[in-house]
Amino acid sequence: MSTSESDDILIRRAQENPAAFEPLYERYVAQVYAYAYYRVGNVQDAEDITARTFYQALTHLSRYTNRGVPFSAWLFRIAHNLVSNWHRDNGRRQTYPLDIVLDTPDPSASLAERAEVNEETRRLWAVIRTLPPERQQLLVLKFVDELSTEQIAVIMGRSEGAVKALLHRTLVAIRHQLTQVA
Repeated sequence: MSTSESDDILIRRAQENPAAFEPLYERYVAQVYAYAYYRVGNVQDAEDITARTFYQALTHLSRYTNRGVPFSAWLFRIAHNLVSNWHRDNGRRQTYPLDIVLDTPDPSASLAERAEVNEETRRLWAVIRTLPPERQQLLVLKFVDELSTEQIAVIMGRSEGAVKALLHRTLVAIRHQLTQVA
C-alpha cells in the first residue's frame, strides 16, 4: 500500500473485497488502541475494544459513506461507543496508571526537579480523574490523540463550537482545581 493512497480509495477497495481492509487497519490501529487504553486504563480491555472497533468497522463498512469528515472520526465514534459500554458494564470510573503519563526523566535534571515534575503530573491526573467521563474523553481526544476540533465534534456528537466551549470550560476548571490544591 502506498502511504499516499487516500482513505476513500482504501475504503472503496475494502467495500468491494473485505480482505482489502488491512491497510485501513494498519493506518489507524495505533490511534484507536491509544484512545481505548487511555479511556479504560488497562492493556487487555484496550486490546479487546480495539479489536471490536475494527471488527464492527469491517462488518459495517458497506454502509459507510464519506460525509466530509475523516474516516478516523468514524472509527473513533465506534471506539467511543464501545468504551462507553465497557464503563457501563463494569460500573467503574476510568483510571489512568501513572506510568502511562510519566515520560522518561531528563537525565540532566536533578532528582528534585524530576520529583517535582512527577508530583505535578500526579496532581494533574488526580484532577482529571475527578472530571465527568465526557470531559476526560475530550482531553484524551485533544491532547493524547491530537485530533482536530472537527474530528472531536463528530466523535462526541456535538458542534465544533460546543467542543471548543467545553474544552475551554474544562481547562479553566482544571486550572482552578490545581491552584486550589497548590
